[in-house]
Amino acid sequence: MQDERFPDSPDINDSSDELYERFSLIIDKGQEPLRIDKFLANRIEGATRNKLQQAMNHGMVMVNGGPVKPNYKIKPGDQVIIYSDLSPEETDVVPEKMDLVIVYEDADLMVVNKPAGMVVHPGSGNYSGTLLNGVSWYLKQQQPDLTEDILPRFGLVHRIDKNTSGLLVLAKTDTAMRALAKQFFDHTVKRQYQALVWGDLEKDTGTIIAHVGRHQRFRKLFEAYPEGDHGKEAITHYEVLERFGYVTLVRCILETGRTHQIRVHMKHIGHPLFSDDFYGGDKIVKGTIYTKYKQFVDNCFALCPRQALHAKTLGFSHPVTGKELYFDTELPEDMAQVIEKWRRYGKGKNGMSNQ
Repeated sequence: MQDERFPDSPDINDSSDELYERFSLIIDKGQEPLRIDKFLANRIEGATRNKLQQAMNHGMVMVNGGPVKPNYKIKPGDQVIIYSDLSPEETDVVPEKMDLVIVYEDADLMVVNKPAGMVVHPGSGNYSGTLLNGVSWYLKQQQPDLTEDILPRFGLVHRIDKNTSGLLVLAKTDTAMRALAKQFFDHTVKRQYQALVWGDLEKDTGTIIAHVGRHQRFRKLFEAYPEGDHGKEAITHYEVLERFGYVTLVRCILETGRTHQIRVHMKHIGHPLFSDDFYGGDKIVKGTIYTKYKQFVDNCFALCPRQALHAKTLGFSHPVTGKELYFDTELPEDMAQVIEKWRRYGKGKNGMSNQ
């Protein structure tokens, strides 16, 4: 969508860093050893060994979580996943009716409060139920003159992870798309997140500067590179809002917008996000492991079974009028409940037995 309909907009989404799952399978028990390029060429309609070999040489074919070369011989039980760097915006979006929390809308743009668990765009096995499916249906109702096979014009300006909640702005015209994209490109958009992180941060405020790029081995993960040898420059400012002993509520302000930036940066300084299963936050990181405390933490995980991260505020200049717009949201219920549990625990009024 964005690439086809707004070709002149700056690339502010770091799409070159994105890989999207296109094909996966587990090798049958009776399969004899065979070169993987030959096996996949026979298995996937339209695939050629040459294209598959190129994909493997670029690390886009994974077996059991690691990249392989074309001469790798498959064996029974191998899990094979093929990724593509084709932007999901180039995938056809099927309009779907769904509930959207629209914070603001005019003729040029709309601001949506995305719930945790909703994928922003089609891809990686999620071709329906995404935010773009819902927005496409919503805008199509406003333009009844469009034929069934014509989609309404709109563009995705930025993204947040599936299990991160919060604010997103979408453009409804070419002019708005270019202007908003330039603001993101120039880092003039004001974005603040709130996150619950493991540990008691040493300082009340700080800045994390470390390039963020794809993990050298596990391609679905990202890594911080302090020396800047890999990835792209990334800067995150943080401020402690409240301390609960073993966890801390922080405000994060993005100066850049890299994939998984806050999650990777906070892990980099030893404070992974609470309940973040990608970056080690889904286990006890701080605190003595004993029965009552473990039960308390498990209860918190059950309340918020995703990284505790919310895109709380969003501010930018209107792409047409130039008026400064600023939006703020309440924390979603799952994060609010977990924070309150830790707040009570931190105060220690009733002890662990009452948690």
